[in-house]
Formats: sequence, structure tokens, C-alpha cells
Amino acid sequence: MAKKDKELTYQTAYAELEQIVQQIETEEPDVDHLGTLVKRAAELLAFCKNRLRQTEQDVQSTLEGLDAEE
Repeated sequence: MAKKDKELTYQTAYAELEQIVQQIETEEPDVDHLGTLVKRAAELLAFCKNRLRQTEQDVQSTLEGLDAEE
């Protein structure tokens, strides 16, 4: 992913994905630009999936910690 992605959040990645989908649906980009858009969308999807997995693990760990205290 690009250097600027170090500051990427789930919300901004999701918003960018929505923009890419809208652009593909409404503007019908040329083949070269379409390839770039699809590649960026794949990067954003991977980021979002990873972020969701990490959040799920964090929540699960917290819940397990609460159960252990009981």
C-alpha cells in the first residue's frame, strides 16, 4: 500500500471504496484507468478485512478477559 495509507482508517478506506465503485459505475473509465482503480480497490478491501479481523480479535480478547475475572 502507498505511504499515505499509514494514516488510513477503516472509515476513510471504506469511503474511498465507495467512490471507486461509483466512479466505475457512472464514468466507465478506460481500460488503463480501470486497472488502476481495481488495484486500489483490492488494496483497500485487504486493509478493511484486516482491520475488521483485528477488531474482532481485540473484542474477543477483551470479552475473554472479562470472563476470566468472574
